[in-house]
Formats: sequence, C-alpha cells, structure tokens
Amino acid sequence: MKTIDALFDARSREFSAQDFLVVPSDAGRAYYPDGVNWSYGEVAAQVDALCGALRSAGYGHGHRIAVLLGNRPEMMVWKLALARSGISWVPVNPDYRPAEVAYLLQDSQSVLAISTRELRDLMDAGVAEAGLTVPVVVIGDGAAFPTAAYAPPKADQSVTRETEASLIYTSGTTGRPKGCILSHGYEVEMGQWYAGRGGLIRFEAGVTRVYCPLPLFHVNAAILLFLAVVESGSAQIMPERFSARSWWREIVETGATAAHYLGIVIPALMNREPDEYEKKHKIQFAVGAGVEPTLHRPFEERFGFPLIEVWGMSEMCRILGDYEEPRSIDTRAIGRPMPGLEVRVVDGDDNEVARGMPGEMVIRYSAETPRRGAFSGYLNLPEVTEEAWKGGWFHTGDTVTMDDTDMICFVDRKKNIIRRSGENIAAAEIEACLQEHPNVERVAVIAVHDDMRDEEVMACVQCIHNDDGAAAQALYDHCFARLAYYKAPGWLRFVPEVPVTGTQKVQKHAMFAEGEDPTAEAHDFRHLKKRG
Repeated sequence: MKTIDALFDARSREFSAQDFLVVPSDAGRAYYPDGVNWSYGEVAAQVDALCGALRSAGYGHGHRIAVLLGNRPEMMVWKLALARSGISWVPVNPDYRPAEVAYLLQDSQSVLAISTRELRDLMDAGVAEAGLTVPVVVIGDGAAFPTAAYAPPKADQSVTRETEASLIYTSGTTGRPKGCILSHGYEVEMGQWYAGRGGLIRFEAGVTRVYCPLPLFHVNAAILLFLAVVESGSAQIMPERFSARSWWREIVETGATAAHYLGIVIPALMNREPDEYEKKHKIQFAVGAGVEPTLHRPFEERFGFPLIEVWGMSEMCRILGDYEEPRSIDTRAIGRPMPGLEVRVVDGDDNEVARGMPGEMVIRYSAETPRRGAFSGYLNLPEVTEEAWKGGWFHTGDTVTMDDTDMICFVDRKKNIIRRSGENIAAAEIEACLQEHPNVERVAVIAVHDDMRDEEVMACVQCIHNDDGAAAQALYDHCFARLAYYKAPGWLRFVPEVPVTGTQKVQKHAMFAEGEDPTAEAHDFRHLKKRG
C-alpha cells in the first residue's frame, strides 16, 4: 500500500466488524468512563464524516493541523482523516507549556488547532503566545469548522507515498524540539516492518490486542504500533496513561494479548505486591526499551512472558530488536543489523571502532539507497538534516557496542557520556545502579565541570523517603560497592522532581536554570572516589 488511507480503506473493508480502537474503563477519567470498543467499520464511518467536514471548510492537501487530544481514541481518527485529506497531522504534547505550544504552532505553520475541552486553555495560551490567528476547535462541541485561511497549497495534486503524513516533534531532551517530517510511505513501511518481524513478535488479525499506555503524540504508539495494528487487522488498547495500579486490571478486562512498555514500567510493576489480576493475563509478549538487565529475567520469571527490547527513533521507520531466541536478556542487547537496516559503530571521526568497543551507531538502508524508509528531513532545518546524514549514514547520537556475532548493545545517548580523567562513563549505567536503591524514585546523572578531572559525575535524585546526609551517603555507598570507583557520583543532589517528557524521557537540559551551579546544594563525595 502506498498511502495510509489506501491501507486503512482495505483493512476497514476486510475487518469491518472487528475491534480496532479500545479504551479500558476508568471511572475517574474525564472521557468514556465505561470504556469503548470501536470496530474498523465504526472508525471508517467517523473518518468519512470528518473528511467531509474538513473538505467543506476548505482544508486539504498541503495544510498542517495541530491536534491536542491526549490519549483519546479520537486522536487516531483525526490522524486517519488528515492522512486521507493530504493534511499533515501535527500532534501536540499535553504536557507542553504555552511557550512550547507556541513554538510548535509557529514552526509548523498549522492552519487549525484541535483540542479537547479540558486542554482548550493550553491551546489558547499557546496561540496567544505565538501571536497567531490560528482558530481552535474543541471536539464534541458540534460547531462547524471555521473556513480555512487559505486554499490547500497542493489541491491539484494527488496524495502519494511521498506526501507528508505527520510532523512529529522530537522530545527535546537535549535541546529545542525538531520537527521530523514523516511521509505516507515511511509510516506504512514502519507498520509493515514491525508487524512482519516474526520470532517472538506475532500480529494476528482479529486475535492480537496490544495494550499501550504510551502517549499518542509519539511515534511509538501513534505510528509504529498503530500502523502495525492496521496492517495486521489487530486492535490497539489505549489507556489514558501508565498506572502500575491499574495495569493488570485493564489488561485482563480488555483481553490484551501483547503490551508496550518503557523502562520505568518494569520496576513499577515489580515493586507492587501480587494482585488477583496479574495471574489472569493473556499477554504473549511485550515490546519496549530501557528495561534494566538486573530486572529483565526476574520480570519474565514472575509474569511469564518475554520483554522484547527494541531500538527505534522518529527519524527511521525500521526498528532493531532482540526478538529471536536465544535472547541476550542479561545485557542491553537491541538486536542485529539485517537487510534494510545496515549498522556501523564509529568514533568521532566516523572511523569504525573495534568490536566490543563503544562508539556512535550510524545506520542506513543500503549503500545504493541509504535514505530509503527514513524521515524526509527536519522541518526548516535542511543543514541539520544533511549534517545528520554526513558520509551517507544517519548519525543516531546513540552510543552502542557491537560484538563478534553482530549483536548490538545499547550503552547510552552520545550526549550522556561523561568524560572523567580520560575515562568514558555512561550516565545510564550509574542511573541504573541508583534506580535499584529503594530510596530512589527517579534519577538523572549529568556531567559537571571539574578543574582537575575535566568532568565529574553528578547524580540528581528524586527520593522516596529521606533526603538527608545519611541518605546521600547510603546512595554513594550503594554505587561505590557496585561500580568502578571512578563511576560513583562525585556529587549527589536531592531534587524535588526530575523533569521528564510525556514519553518519560528525562529532560536533563531542564534540570537547572541557565547559570545555576548544579553543585550548590549537593553532597560532595569526590574525596571518597579512590581505588582499593
């Protein structure tokens, strides 16, 4: 299938009566407290009606529309309707502040903004701060769409696989978000790639029901999984957000057979006392990223299904995954290269490093067509796009190792490597160690300047219980006993909250205000970092 609409049209006819979009019941939720089960046919009818309303108001091919609907199932109905119309779907993170919404609206030049009643104030504030006249429409109010400000730029052109389908903004964990332009062909291929992986990943029409608490403004839930579900005639289950308390109940009540997770989900579930639902589930596999190796095997033994670690990013439609037995679950393995996803591990000069040594992962489709299946580029940033593709390989910014069997193991984001006295230290390793401590709710490890050692390790900890000197000493001792001496935190600071994005990625750049000294209120353990 060349376009999203061509794929959905075919599947909605073939699987008209089957469940497609499912929302678990939740009496405390503002929408659908009793839950919903929308079939392929019901969603197709909603898409038809929405497309007609958009067309009547003058919206069409070449426009962009910003959509702020949280995890409501309407988020995906809008996606399908905009895809058919040749309009780019610009999802908005409900955790944004008005200034962030304003930036997105300005950068994307969206002609219309869609919101829920609960999120209307945020969207209005973003429009006002942007200084734009973008009209805001609240779903369910019954009002007609305002007439488009200008005619569709590509009204005389057909929607093709090259047409922009979505504009997904990166999480902004290391800087200002960049808009990734994703085409129809990219998104269809992403779904087909995922649904066709095989091994422990199995999608079966009318059978597979994937529970995914991840946000619908993100590529994981809204494109990777959503298009795989459409491709395979499966169902997607969409809770409002992750909750360890309701995870198993919702999985059992909705008949889920698979799940998506992030690393934070695993310790949260492991720390809960057994309940009546966890033994009743029908989960066959779960797909995600970031499970700590020390928890991987215990989780599978307790709950009885494999956690399949994968690697992916908004810029690439194909994912890596450790989904074939035997898996390497005691490591951070993320799979091996394969036809259609070539991988090299390189140093700062793009020279390939020795096997087993850490370096940046660079990827391409093939030497002949390196950018096939990749994103179309960063919006308004052509020079940044070309820099990312220098030498014909996309530079992921992820530090990995590759062994003699071609197995790739994730180390950390390249920008999360701390350089201390000539040693390269992965922040993720220290974070994983601290996360195991019962007093740690969330942690972020960063580099701080050190006159003697270039950089020093600093841990910022959101704790559960005590945040005094004794608690800090206990955390330092915990790390020192488990890690090489130079990896233990030289500084440790308790913080009220470690900021995260809507996809639960830590925003290290937002930890401290510009010019603020992170060590000002920190406990200093540098004098204890000695060999022996």
